[in-house]
Amino acid sequence: MATKRQSTGIPALDAALGGGLIPGTLTVVMGATGIGKTQLGLGYAHAGLQQEGESGILFDLTTRGDSQNQSEYAQRMFGWQMQCSGLVERFDPTVVWDRGTARSDYLHVFSRNGRRVTIGDMEPEDWQEFKSDLMRRLDQTIAWFYGNFVHGVRRVVIDGVEPTTQDSDSFQFHLFDYIYHQVLRKEHDWLARDLFRVNFRAQQAVVEQRAYDCREIGGLFLYTSHEVLLDDLIARPIRSGDILSNANTILLMGKVRQGDRIGRAMYVAKHRGSACCEDILPYRITEHGLIMD
Repeated sequence: MATKRQSTGIPALDAALGGGLIPGTLTVVMGATGIGKTQLGLGYAHAGLQQEGESGILFDLTTRGDSQNQSEYAQRMFGWQMQCSGLVERFDPTVVWDRGTARSDYLHVFSRNGRRVTIGDMEPEDWQEFKSDLMRRLDQTIAWFYGNFVHGVRRVVIDGVEPTTQDSDSFQFHLFDYIYHQVLRKEHDWLARDLFRVNFRAQQAVVEQRAYDCREIGGLFLYTSHEVLLDDLIARPIRSGDILSNANTILLMGKVRQGDRIGRAMYVAKHRGSACCEDILPYRITEHGLIMD
């Protein structure tokens, strides 16, 4: 496994993490809406431009009517004009070899139609129809990830996940689980087989020329919680089988009392394979992103 750490874009947080995040692993950033998760994710993605020569990509799982404002944040924080991809009716997987077409910063796979994320809220026939529609979108989703990876991207941020009582009851988590295990952590040639299918042999020579190591790809998952206070997040139990139990690194972001006012702070709850800081880390959100003093 690659040992070079990936910077979060925040020097004080990198120091607290023993040098940064570990590529080839999953990092979960957990906190309530508006606490700064998206700003942290964008800072991590943008740091890839200096460290790996390519900024990271953002995969948006939002299904409700509100936008996460990623493009606006990126423009304001870094002057980063994010290039967005869309799904098309007719799709040619060989577009992944064309950097101008394949290399983009953002993909939103769902229509923002106000649909709830819990499977239990859907009628069985609606759930089956939704899964069928999602499978039709997966080919282009795989192509988007693969096309970015072969052109040097090594960071993925997944945003827009809503809280549920159980992760297994959310179709967002079903899709995340597939993307993480069957795309991000899959060997490059096997992912290419999923993409090209019966035409893989015709593309095999180019696939090998554009080989990359999936162990170099970092994954940052932004997870919205019901809990607002950092103390409540720290006390939150990790259930067997949920997203937190599978993460290598967990960063908790919440509100804290600072004298006669309320501030924001972060805590490194888990960081396997590395020494990490046990301190509560105060931070501020500014026009330039998340700042730790």
